[in-house]
Amino acid sequence: HDNPLEKENAMDFTGKVAIVTGAGGGIGEGYANAFAARGMKVVVAELNAEGGERVAAAIRARGGEALFVRTDVSDEASAKDCAEAAATAFGGIDYLVNNAAIFGDMLKAGYLTVDLAYLEKFMRVNAHGCLIMTRAALPYLEKRPGAAIVNQSSTAAWMNAGYYGVAKLTMNGITTSLARELGPRGIRINAIAPGPTETSALQKTAGEYAQQMIKTMPLARLGQPQDMADAVLFLLSDEASWITGHILNVDGGQLMRV
Repeated sequence: HDNPLEKENAMDFTGKVAIVTGAGGGIGEGYANAFAARGMKVVVAELNAEGGERVAAAIRARGGEALFVRTDVSDEASAKDCAEAAATAFGGIDYLVNNAAIFGDMLKAGYLTVDLAYLEKFMRVNAHGCLIMTRAALPYLEKRPGAAIVNQSSTAAWMNAGYYGVAKLTMNGITTSLARELGPRGIRINAIAPGPTETSALQKTAGEYAQQMIKTMPLARLGQPQDMADAVLFLLSDEASWITGHILNVDGGQLMRV
């Protein structure tokens, strides 16, 4: 097997266990479906019971393994319950994808006017939810070789896009800081930063603005959930075993940093 062309089991996820937060719709649902199609056992961690149940049931109907666990990523007890339920059902946790966020129905307000109690709740979900879930899953991830985490950032992080953008910028900082703490424990953590992606949430919050943005991009189309899933699968895989603390733009060239 010294011939690199003969590498076996590239991107093989058979039997791996993944928690995907916010997987009851949108990009998160795309992740859950893509992971199940690759042989993963998927925990649909979702606050909306109706959406979460629907996604998990659809995966099972296609012959995959999925469990819905009602999860509030801003609540430590809820996060711990989710991790415990995943390990109880499937024997452990290999991967965590922190996708949950307040986006589709977020309040339109600037820093000078946004209600501070709302802002704190928003940051607890969108910035610190990934940390709360990581802490909860850590005891299980540590036991699995090749364990990895991917956080869902956004190109909004670099666009001075109000408190939504700052939450994603904070998440980027948490990702890189955690990479230092988790590396010695054998766990990798990266993030992807999607550009404008075709979901109902985007249409609600920024549909027209997104169309204008697309015109300026080298690869001038909306992103698809599958574009994001392909990038996340790579970052979780053993093919990315020497990549940690990296924020990968998946954005058709919308933002280029030098």
